[in-house]
Amino acid sequence: MFPKTVLLIGGAGFVGSQVAGLLAERNVRVIVPTRRRDRAKHLILLPMVDVVEADVHDPAVLARLAAGADAVINCVGILHSRSGQPWGRDFERAHVALPKAIAAAAKAAGVQRLVHVSALGAADAAPSEYLRSKAAGEIAIRNGGVPWTVFRPSLIFGDGKCFLSMFAGLLKIAPVFPLAGADTRYQPVSVRDVARCIVRALDDDAAIGQTFALCGPKVYTMRELVKMTGRAIGAERCVIGLPGPLASLQALALELAPGPTLMSRDNLRSMQVDNVCDAGCTLPFDFVPATLESEIDACLADFRPTDRFEHARSKAHR
Repeated sequence: MFPKTVLLIGGAGFVGSQVAGLLAERNVRVIVPTRRRDRAKHLILLPMVDVVEADVHDPAVLARLAAGADAVINCVGILHSRSGQPWGRDFERAHVALPKAIAAAAKAAGVQRLVHVSALGAADAAPSEYLRSKAAGEIAIRNGGVPWTVFRPSLIFGDGKCFLSMFAGLLKIAPVFPLAGADTRYQPVSVRDVARCIVRALDDDAAIGQTFALCGPKVYTMRELVKMTGRAIGAERCVIGLPGPLASLQALALELAPGPTLMSRDNLRSMQVDNVCDAGCTLPFDFVPATLESEIDACLADFRPTDRFEHARSKAHR
């Protein structure tokens, strides 16, 4: 039986917002905790979605939220952390301690299903703190005593957002584009497809105890993704792959630059391994994956010279 009430942790984020919308379409009551209600204002008008201000890192608060829920979904993830061993304290808090607390609260509340979003490439011996901490979070979920399903998505795109946006801004100003990890391979997946898989797993007993890789239909190198971005926004550039020492220097410079972190040295370490699914891997539940090409124009609309004005007018409802 499909759950009637779902506690959706990380529900205000990129993936979580899509999951909330799909659950609302099925008339499921969705509880979305957030530190600040204004972060989830885009969800407040959705029927069946209750946005509550709460600190999910407080075990007592988490226990109250889990009480009465039939299922819990954890979509929390961060890309950057202060460094440490085996991982930094920000990764510890978000990727390790929180999944442990979620599993404990779910078990105590008698929750019947627990779905956890991890990352493709998560492994104990992975080269980056990010991937190692994600692997530790998976272990916490599997050992938590609640029937679980884990998803490991590759890079995620869609809903007018895209990881390519960080390249687009730089391509606009750079005559040439030096690129760390230029030959690392990726298999981007649509956020809608990720959300569909998460929701479908709640209603499929065969998904219990399974770990699913989520990838799109095509593999690209990072170099190819940057060139695709350039073509889409009318800013094609020569892409120069950087060798190890120069790649590290670029990552350090971007890590220390003011403003949002575009890249860190730990991100560079993640690039030491390809972010692709096994040969023949398809989406679970017989879903047909969307292509990056079908959504790239919408993802990069803010950067397209012919679309930017119309996009701004649309946002202003004019």
